[in-house]
Amino acid sequence: MGLIYSYDIYLRPKNVARALKGAAKLAPPERRVPPLTVTLPGGEQVLLPFTCGFKSEPVDCAGRDRVPLETSLMFPADEAVRAYAEEGGLPVEDGRVQVGYVYLDMSFPAFRDPGYVCLDFWAATSRMSRLFEDSAAIGKVFTDLAEASGAVGCLFDKGDGGPERVLWGTAPD
Repeated sequence: MGLIYSYDIYLRPKNVARALKGAAKLAPPERRVPPLTVTLPGGEQVLLPFTCGFKSEPVDCAGRDRVPLETSLMFPADEAVRAYAEEGGLPVEDGRVQVGYVYLDMSFPAFRDPGYVCLDFWAATSRMSRLFEDSAAIGKVFTDLAEASGAVGCLFDKGDGGPERVLWGTAPD
């Protein structure tokens, strides 16, 4: 099995919709239609440019511990992202590169604390995992998303059971 690196964003349930809407803005325009309807615990619905199990059928998160989603995301083309694009024959468009599949697991409640939800954005390949680790721009995208969403923390996880690296955090409310 290859490398599976991820960015984990921890937030209160009331902030999940805001975080998902922020993540949706990172998707390339062609992924935005048709949207996937996701109903969060509590009933709030969010339209996302994602799939669930590679399907676009509505998803109800109520009563589920984990909801797996898939998408592509656009990241600023820093040196690491440009090298990734060049190696993979990916275009740089408006200073950004489309990277995908990026998987998003939503955990209700978060593994570490039942008062939180975890949005776990993880790389689909070892090559993408190395990109996640090497690119400061990608780290900034996820820490900015965490901050804008009212999250309490954003961690970088190598998935190897070792310590996670705290990238951003605030005092819980």
